[in-house]
Amino acid sequence: MNFEITRRRMVETQIIGRGITDRRVIDAMLKVPRNIFVEEAMAAQAYSDSSLPIGEKQTISQPYMVALMSQMLQLTGREKVLELGTGSGYQTAILAELSDRVHTVERIRSLALRARKALDRLHYLNVNLKIGDGTDGWPEEAPFDAIIVTAGAPDVPGHLVDQLAFGGRLVIPVGNQVDQTLVRVTKEQDGTTTREESVSCRFVKLIGKYGWSGEG
Repeated sequence: MNFEITRRRMVETQIIGRGITDRRVIDAMLKVPRNIFVEEAMAAQAYSDSSLPIGEKQTISQPYMVALMSQMLQLTGREKVLELGTGSGYQTAILAELSDRVHTVERIRSLALRARKALDRLHYLNVNLKIGDGTDGWPEEAPFDAIIVTAGAPDVPGHLVDQLAFGGRLVIPVGNQVDQTLVRVTKEQDGTTTREESVSCRFVKLIGKYGWSGEG
């Protein structure tokens, strides 16, 4: 299977075709091999228009959702980014293409180790990954120019807004445990925040101290 041709078709139909206009995001989606971040048995489905299971009841997000969330962060290449929920590492790789430095947190050890292996294989040396409760953020490394949460939260955690730099953006799915709305919170230079809502979406639960419990 020619993954490069399949990847280009994915970008043309699922990304550009749905209105993603950020050229840097488009180029990153063209470059990063999504097939590296799924199990070998599912590689043929890597560029399908859907999320895919990666084990531990977690998923790799739909390509369009990865592109949309990345575009909403408005990255220029100079930013320090925090990602909560490394998962497969695919979104992490896109962020590594779009920013200067990525700090990413994954609570499930087996996924974190697999993601690290994939990121190392592709030589993403600007990614710092740790295992832990991502709902805490990463206060020791704050402030961040951008924060992305790749799991659905009951609300926007205030302490994550606190970890944003002035002018920083936080993108997070907010809602119940089944359906959410993609939200961007911008921290203005005077410390106030603005909140914008985007599309409806469906993510796995954000589990942890400031998210949902692991039950159910």
